[in-house]
Formats: sequence, structure tokens, C-alpha cells
Amino acid sequence: MAPSLLHPPSQLSPGEALQLSQQAPTVLQNSPSTISSSPLAALLPSSETPDLWIKYENLLLSCLRTGDERAAHQCLERLVARFGNDNERVMALKGLVQEADAQNNGELEKILKEYDQILGDNNTNIPITKRRIALLRSMDRLPEAASSLVQLLGFSPTDAEAWSELADIYLVQGMYQQAIYAMEEVLVLAPNAWNVHARLGEMQYMAATAPGVASGTYEKSMAEAIKRFSRSIELCDDYLRGYYGLKLVTKKLLKDAGKPAKESEGEFSLPDSKTVERLNELATAKLSEIIRRSTAQERGWRGYDKLEVAAARELLVEEASAAAAIER
Repeated sequence: MAPSLLHPPSQLSPGEALQLSQQAPTVLQNSPSTISSSPLAALLPSSETPDLWIKYENLLLSCLRTGDERAAHQCLERLVARFGNDNERVMALKGLVQEADAQNNGELEKILKEYDQILGDNNTNIPITKRRIALLRSMDRLPEAASSLVQLLGFSPTDAEAWSELADIYLVQGMYQQAIYAMEEVLVLAPNAWNVHARLGEMQYMAATAPGVASGTYEKSMAEAIKRFSRSIELCDDYLRGYYGLKLVTKKLLKDAGKPAKESEGEFSLPDSKTVERLNELATAKLSEIIRRSTAQERGWRGYDKLEVAAARELLVEEASAAAAIER
């Protein structure tokens, strides 16, 4: 399915983003370049529709991703003409364009000060708050970004996107328990999100395999990882990342089968070795099917990320090679 300007382009591949940005000349040519921001304009006949502004915003984002700054500025000018410079969403888009135009850290620092000034006048401006956090992270000022996110979540505790970003920032810094806590908050807000379950499983696996991890922490984290990956594939039967994670965890546990497992009272304990073997076999079979059918471009199996499919194939080939070496 071809990408659409009516859908946010943040999750698109570079190729799909390029497809959207190439629509800029047509969209800009066929749409009015000057639109009145007066409330009376709504009473007059016009080609303006709500979809038009969604297209402008998504086109702006796609053009920034592909380096078409001229078209991005044209989209921004039309949004400003329609909604004004004081519109919070427009302010954030304007800041994003300025960040893209910045040539060095000095210019980024200047933009950061502008964000601080805006928030000094109105500290409830959520779009600018998030823009400031994103800029701090891009400048590798992770502790400041995390602190700002904690403040944001203080008055907006149901913002799943903010919790997810906080989890990712903690994870980058190797703060696994803090990252897991933040991702669990995302799961509270979206309990049936299979991708969130799998992401939490990945964090638990990383916490379990981190250097110097204690034995009890290792077992608890591996048990939680199995639980999360299993839940993700229960919610979405063909979810590649869920099966990939389950394969990694069970493979690691089978390799460590000789080590005695410790069970802590009141905690989710590791399954027995036979259950681990069955889960490993299930993950192997399902990954093999996904690889085969997605590579053949069968109908209903075309939405998988090529890099994820390649990683799954590499994992299975590596295991098969190791097994063959042992037999020889």
C-alpha cells in the first residue's frame, strides 16, 4: 500500500518518506498559497478542508526527512498564515524547521533558549515542551532530557508517548530498572499493545544479560522476558519481534540448562526445561514461516521490515550452523 499524506510519516521507511516528499510540487501547486486566518473565512466558499492541513503538516515532516527544506518552509508558511504564530502546534513545527536549518551546536543552543523563553511565558505548552526534550536528546544531554520528561509526566501522567521516550532514554544510559518501570507505565495505558509487551521483554532480556547481573536478578528478568514475549505473540500471532525475542530468551536458557534455577517467593518463576524447549521450537517454526512467506511476498505477509526478517534469518542460520558443528 502506498504511503498517504493523511497518515503521520514518522514510522515510514526512508523510501516511503521520499515518495511523500516528491508530492510536494503537486500539493503546493493545487492548494491555495494564501488563506485568511479570520473566523469569517469559514463562511465563504473555499477549497479548504481539514484534510488539507493534515497533508501540509505530514508533507512538512516528510520533506524535512528527505532534505527538501524549501518545500518544508512553504508548508510552514501556509500553516502560519492559516493558524497564526501563536498556535502551539504551529510553534512546535516552526521550531522543528529551525532545528533542521541549524548548522552547528551554537544555533541549536539559541533555539533551546527560545524554547525556554516560550515555556517561561507558558509552561503548559506541551508541543514546545516535547520539542525541547527532543532537542536536548539530539544534543546528547540525556540527563536533562530525562529530568524534563519527568516534569512533563508530573502534570500529564497519561502521556504514553512521554513514558515511552523516558524508557528509551533510560535504556540508552544502561538504567535498565528505570527503563522497565517507565515501559510498564506505557503498558498500564495500553495493556493490549503487543509491541509494548515485546519491547518490555527486550528490556528485561537486556537487564538479565547485562555485565555483573546478580543470579536472582538474572532469573527474574529472564522469567519476565518470557512472560512478555509470550503475551505479545498471544495478542498478535504473527508478530516477528515477539517470536524473535522468545527465541533469544529460550535459546539462552537452554544453553544455561546446567545451571540450577532459583525461585523467589511471590515472583514469576522460570518455566521447566521441557516448557522452554517447546517455546523454543514454537519460535523457530514461526520465524521460519514468517521468513519464508514474507520473502515470497505472499498475500498478507508483505508488511514485515526487511532488516528484521534478515536478523531472524541470521539467528536461525547461526543456530543451525552451531548444531551441525556439534554433530560433526
